[in-house]
Amino acid sequence: MSKEREKFNDSLCEFLGRATTPFHAVEEMARQLQAAGFTRLAEDQAWDLQEGAKHYVVRNGSSIVAFTLGSESPRDGLRMVGAHTDSPCLMVKPVPEKKRHGYLQLGVEVYGGVLLNPWFDRDLSLAGRLSFQCDDGQLRSALIDFRDPVAIIPSLAIHLDREANKNRTINPQKDILPILCQLGEEQGGNFRDILKSRLLQEQPDCRVAKVLDYELSFYDSQGASRVGLNREFIASARLDNLLSCYTGLQALLESDADSGALLVCNDHEEVGSLSAAGAQGPLLSSVLKRLAGDGESYAALVERSMMISADNAHGIHPNFADKHDDNHGPLLNQGPVIKVNANQRYASNSETAGLYRILAGEEGVSVQSFVVRTDMACGSTIGPITAGETGIRTLDIGVPTFAMHSVRELAGDRDAWDLCRVLTRFFQYRGPLSAS
Repeated sequence: MSKEREKFNDSLCEFLGRATTPFHAVEEMARQLQAAGFTRLAEDQAWDLQEGAKHYVVRNGSSIVAFTLGSESPRDGLRMVGAHTDSPCLMVKPVPEKKRHGYLQLGVEVYGGVLLNPWFDRDLSLAGRLSFQCDDGQLRSALIDFRDPVAIIPSLAIHLDREANKNRTINPQKDILPILCQLGEEQGGNFRDILKSRLLQEQPDCRVAKVLDYELSFYDSQGASRVGLNREFIASARLDNLLSCYTGLQALLESDADSGALLVCNDHEEVGSLSAAGAQGPLLSSVLKRLAGDGESYAALVERSMMISADNAHGIHPNFADKHDDNHGPLLNQGPVIKVNANQRYASNSETAGLYRILAGEEGVSVQSFVVRTDMACGSTIGPITAGETGIRTLDIGVPTFAMHSVRELAGDRDAWDLCRVLTRFFQYRGPLSAS
């Protein structure tokens, strides 16, 4: 393994460990952008954009757009990469306390298309954003992350359900409540009091008087790891789609293009993207219109730009190979996957796929294709949404993955590195983004 790829994968695993929620992912991405000389812009203020500028914008604390401006005008086109910061998970309800048989449990809501079975018997931690009132009466928000395992969802023993291996189903209302602790005589079990104590532990000077509300999710506290006899796999939570966020970020930081480049990482993809911070919201188009400066320039920017939507693809599972089309079963560590769907669940077309194949060939990176079986439903990405909202030609691509939407997913150790190399070349590409 090359030293560059080894370093990339080690840093990816570190990023996955810090990015436990969309809020923490954006915070970490912003930290790396700041370290690389990018400055943050406020959406409610005027922007003074100069040639060679490097900036980023954050919305809701959970979505981010970063861009560089070369010597060319933005109307001459931008090379764009898109991904999403959210992952399927269990989110804590507003009034979550369940005190039963001496245990404190928390009611949770399923966020996105969670594969529920793997959540049992995992060491779970808790992280997210708190909104609180300070002792001066002001409203503030802050991020918290317990980091240590603080909860678990125990399975029901096989002795009490002899049919469990044949037909056990999961009721998300009553079967997946995490146990937080046993309640003693002096323990009230008020969740907001627990959060206040944690916030003061993490930020002693925050002057919190009262926790008002929160957006908190449980996550598997086991960190990312390299597995396999040859360490050829990466196992981690939130590979879908923080792997793509990290890959796009590193490509942007590595590119030295004189032409414009942009990275957008949206929240809420797993629940449809319709939100102020989602791909079906106005964030990206708002930024692009400000970069263009006027309506005519915006129209030219759209026509001369291209987006690569990066979101993990389904690798062919050796135990379930019949779930794939015979000719479209991507293998881990055999290259990123172009995703195609005739019904526009993916936004790839022959031109955008063709350009990617040219760039991948120049980098010596293999390319695979994925088409869902004709008798199965196809998922989607921010690709068609972004293309539909902006009119920008788009390619859908992703790293092949096993166990997508599980509490722990699996990817190859070469694929993200290969994708980063091609995305870096894409950001630096100076040729036309459509066929002549």
